[in-house]
Amino acid sequence: MKILKYFLIVILLLTTIFLAIGFFIPSISYETEVTVDKSAAEAWAVMSDESKLSQWIKGFKKTELVSGEINTVGAVSNIYVEEQGRDMIMKETITAIKPNEQMAMNFWMDFMNMDYELNLNENEGKTKITTKTTTEGNGVFAKSLVAFMKSTMKLQEDQNLSNLKKLINSNTTNYFEAEQLDTTSIEQINQ
Repeated sequence: MKILKYFLIVILLLTTIFLAIGFFIPSISYETEVTVDKSAAEAWAVMSDESKLSQWIKGFKKTELVSGEINTVGAVSNIYVEEQGRDMIMKETITAIKPNEQMAMNFWMDFMNMDYELNLNENEGKTKITTKTTTEGNGVFAKSLVAFMKSTMKLQEDQNLSNLKKLINSNTTNYFEAEQLDTTSIEQINQ
């Protein structure tokens, strides 16, 4: 009987410590950075190409616009991803956007909320891509669990940006062909 009593005390103590961690660490933050050998405009184009999202975002399946206009502040989309064999839906709201420079979003899931900011900074033909993520669990249990997930979440973001870097550096799609044609047409008209 004493063993059962001690076992229950240990379980109670561990549960209390686990829940206290969520109280003292209600959110986590981490940053990731890569540099690509392309312009910010090309990096932005590749990153924004919906047909290529699954090539750099682990588990990405599709996005579905719920309200607003695509790639504008206030636009809300459902993002469908597969995580450990299960389908998940995240609600994404764009909170800031400046093409070729910055995009910020809020992701909401039953379990947690995530504020995500991506910045591009071009210098001498190379572009530094930096992300900053702040995540908070929804509820006491979720807050505690998120506190333990920081290294896993950071590792996943590192992998996503590494995939994005490879995708951008190997890009052969000319996203600016229409712009070049327009410029050529205007020059021909002016002659």
